[in-house]
Amino acid sequence: MSRRRGASKRYVLADPVYHNEVVTKFINGLMRKGKRSVAEKIFYSAIDIIESKTGNPGIEVFHKALENVKPVLEVRSRRVGGATYQVPVEIRSDRRQALAFRWIINYSKDRPEKTMAERLAAEMVAAYNNDGASVKKKEDTHKMAEANRAFAHFRW
Repeated sequence: MSRRRGASKRYVLADPVYHNEVVTKFINGLMRKGKRSVAEKIFYSAIDIIESKTGNPGIEVFHKALENVKPVLEVRSRRVGGATYQVPVEIRSDRRQALAFRWIINYSKDRPEKTMAERLAAEMVAAYNNDGASVKKKEDTHKMAEANRAFAHFRW
């Protein structure tokens, strides 16, 4: 680990349609091999599908789905006297957001729908309704942290 100054925070430009940095970060997480236009097409068509399915504005469904998936606690391994403990710690807000993005995108890929836009839309609607694989992952993470609450005093 470097002893020099820490990494500076990078800021992203707002996306062209919704003028929102969170959407840009999500599209960056969705992007593969630098193909931004493909990732944007997938995201915006998923938002259109969400609007047609739910009747609500797609961007609101997206933000509510993110809030429902963001974890509050996670466990970190901590070695104390030859034993390794899973210590529950609170998560920083930027990591919460990154985990939510990652879980929604990864569990979208495992869905049975035909196109990635349909899969992403279905996973976001499921997360909006507080069910789906990404919300289950959040609940499992919280259960793990709750089960290891006895080791919270090892927090550093």
